[in-house]
Amino acid sequence: MDFLVQLAEGFIGMFEEGGEVFMDLVTGIIPLLIVLITAVNAVIKFVGEERITLFAKKMTKYFILRYTIFPVLAVFFLTNPMAYTFGRFLPERQKPAFYDSAVSFVHPVTGLFPHANPAELFVYIGISTGLTTLGLSLGPLAIMYFITGVVVILLRGIVTEIITVRMMKKQGMLDDNGNLIPRGEG
Repeated sequence: MDFLVQLAEGFIGMFEEGGEVFMDLVTGIIPLLIVLITAVNAVIKFVGEERITLFAKKMTKYFILRYTIFPVLAVFFLTNPMAYTFGRFLPERQKPAFYDSAVSFVHPVTGLFPHANPAELFVYIGISTGLTTLGLSLGPLAIMYFITGVVVILLRGIVTEIITVRMMKKQGMLDDNGNLIPRGEG
């Protein structure tokens, strides 16, 4: 009989825990995201979507900028998870690679700019604790994290874009020039 009581308590406890996580989201990150989305959309409206799109096109014309500076700016200014919205200014064939670059950068950025992804700061702190225990400076670690992160996001962006374009061409979604074919015309 005791087993059934424990099983029932454990079963309902799982849903109680889920409810607490949900309330944390409702009172924590969801309002933050709504305010960030509103602020970003307001800035886009004030500046003008055409200007921002033109800036994004100029910045992302070359893959080296598209998969280094562009995701770094997105993560630095919009933080995780809002940074991924910068992808809206890219053509469809480049969006997956931008997302891959941006999502891969939210960890290496925390050493220098913890505001960009405070939820993952524990990873950096866990590693840096060993250095502080030895009395060593964290500056070189943070800089190496950042530089390594930029190299990794560049490589991931390039590889992901190549794979995406090949898959889209194979599925008849892109023409020979890499332009998106409207649905029903492929």
